[in-house]
Amino acid sequence: MHNLVITYTDHVATLTMNNRENRHNPLFAKEMLSALDTIKSNEDCKALVITSNDEKCFSLGIDTDWLMPAMKAARTEEIKQFMYDMDEVFKTLLLYPLPVIAAINGHAFGNGAILACACDFRFMRADKGFFCFPEVDLSIPFLPGMIEFVKKAMPYYRFNEMKLSGRRVSGKELEDDHVVEKAYDSQASLIEGAVNYAKTFDKKRGIFAEHKKRLHKHIIHTINIENKPMIEALTLMV
Repeated sequence: MHNLVITYTDHVATLTMNNRENRHNPLFAKEMLSALDTIKSNEDCKALVITSNDEKCFSLGIDTDWLMPAMKAARTEEIKQFMYDMDEVFKTLLLYPLPVIAAINGHAFGNGAILACACDFRFMRADKGFFCFPEVDLSIPFLPGMIEFVKKAMPYYRFNEMKLSGRRVSGKELEDDHVVEKAYDSQASLIEGAVNYAKTFDKKRGIFAEHKKRLHKHIIHTINIENKPMIEALTLMV
């Protein structure tokens, strides 16, 4: 895998995105699904931390350098397959049989912020990086499934404000709203804190997966049923 690196600390897997801004494109989606499958196949693994090694960015969302030329060239099947693959990434995280913890080390914008919301828990830096949904300024609507699982990650009033304003929100603000468990003052303390939190988990995979399946049943239904017609119509821009 070119864009992702898997390491282990005791029984905790860390999945590190290492492609600078960590933009989402067809290769990213396929590599993420492969990495999640690889980690799940390790029976000794008890929890997963997802982070980035970039100094500024966790993930800046969809790779517009890929998307815009693909749209201009009318590569519709490629775009639709990417959207289905990203839905599969989100569903995999929502139903993953291990705790998934996002260690947000820098900017998390758009689909990058949405990726963090699909995780079970979030930690963030207080000194660097913002969490932002800029879609309102880019004329890009959320898919229905995205709205549902972002709502599970943050209070509705905060999501409402962020979604309609496009405002960049700090780790400290999100800590106060309990969107992130804790905001740390450095990269080292963030990773240490996230991994140490991951180490507190030792749950049986069967019951953990069943809890998440029942908890997120309505979200999975929305992704499966309501996203599809919008993807097929390629309702990407307004």
